[in-house]
Amino acid sequence: MVDGITNASGALSNATKNKSELGKDDFLKLMIEQLKHQDPMDPMDSSQYSAQLAQFSSLEQLTNLNDYMKQSVDANYFLTQSINNTLYANLIGKEVKVGGNELTVNGQSEINIGYELPEHAKTVEIKVFNEFGRLVKTFSADNYKGENKLSWDLSDNNGVKVANGNYSFAIEAKALNGDKMVPASTYKLGKIDGVKYTESGTMLVINGALYQSDAILEILNAKGSGGE
Repeated sequence: MVDGITNASGALSNATKNKSELGKDDFLKLMIEQLKHQDPMDPMDSSQYSAQLAQFSSLEQLTNLNDYMKQSVDANYFLTQSINNTLYANLIGKEVKVGGNELTVNGQSEINIGYELPEHAKTVEIKVFNEFGRLVKTFSADNYKGENKLSWDLSDNNGVKVANGNYSFAIEAKALNGDKMVPASTYKLGKIDGVKYTESGTMLVINGALYQSDAILEILNAKGSGGE
């Protein structure tokens, strides 16, 4: 019986070579090897064999269940992607609010930006920087508590239109009392011009720039491009 166990163990070693876990096929091979190499004078106990068959049956059921679950998850993922893509397409033409202070100049005539103040400020200045951090534009803006919106005509401090590229803007709001700065949250306003499907996921084209859907803070109107 020792030789039978040794041979069966060798078969198990070969079956599981280069594997990190024992699969149902390897389990079945082990059972067959045990039967082939058992001692005829001292055969395997039938109850032990039945227990191994029950274990194999359970393993097969678990494997099949795992395969089914994986197929189900994959199917749900592709269904969700299809639904999302359809919904994104329906957003084309809608005005939205996009979080952040990054700007992309790509041939537009202007870019609408906004900021929100937690309190009234004494003065508010907006500073626009190019992608190298150089200041290109400074202008005064409203100092009211709450949301404030304005449009940048894409000109620099010399009145010359800036080149296409990436920019950013910062809000410098001074408090009514003293020189303390009032914190401001920033966003952009624009229309969704299109949808692009990339390796990084579905991207929305807004003001000539690409954004993930989670960058949208608010959809400002309920009508699409075909609305009034």
